[in-house]
Amino acid sequence: GIGRAIAERLARDGLQVVATDIDAAAVATAAHECRAQGLDVSGEALDVGSRAAAQALFARIGPVDVVVNNAGIASPMLGFRDIDAAAWRRLFRVNLSGTFIVAQEAVRHMASGARIVNIASRGYLGGAGASHYVASKAAVVGLTRAMAIELRWSGITVNAVAPGMVDTRMLDDFTAPMRRSLENREPSGAAAHPRTIADAVAFLCSGQAAQINGQVLLVDGGKSVGMPPL
Repeated sequence: GIGRAIAERLARDGLQVVATDIDAAAVATAAHECRAQGLDVSGEALDVGSRAAAQALFARIGPVDVVVNNAGIASPMLGFRDIDAAAWRRLFRVNLSGTFIVAQEAVRHMASGARIVNIASRGYLGGAGASHYVASKAAVVGLTRAMAIELRWSGITVNAVAPGMVDTRMLDDFTAPMRRSLENREPSGAAAHPRTIADAVAFLCSGQAAQINGQVLLVDGGKSVGMPPL
């Protein structure tokens, strides 16, 4: 998925990467496979919605130069009238609160020049069938901008990457006909590879992006610009 691609890309760029996931076995396996490629990647179990877990993680790993908040979940398509409180809270706990908690704890271990990249979604622009997901990602964009304003005085930049349709396990929630229909609406005619998102993240983490702050980088092949004529 996107997280694995980001971990590999940043490690190839020379960073010592600590990958996290709520699934301890999955992140351990991913880290092992990365190390088999000669990449400096370790794995840690983390529930991003837990303040205590985030505090313990950063206490173990020490100073941090880069944080990428990629943890996120979606849900099956639901109409606005059909979203219950449990589904709303579940998405916001991971997509928004998780981003807030991890970033806030990370900042305590960051110095000037550090980078934070939050993974939002093209969905923040709006869409039918997932109001709770759209709202959570729109909130991530707002949080990113607010963080950038405050943290710039500490020399820390905060930006977001907003992917369009990406070939990850999230697409497993869609039936094959629905997926084909969605892909046909993409300018490329297909879901993007996770590496394209990793490339965008790597750029924002690099010295080349030192003067970019509080921005949302849409990586969606241009779909967000507007639909082509029928």
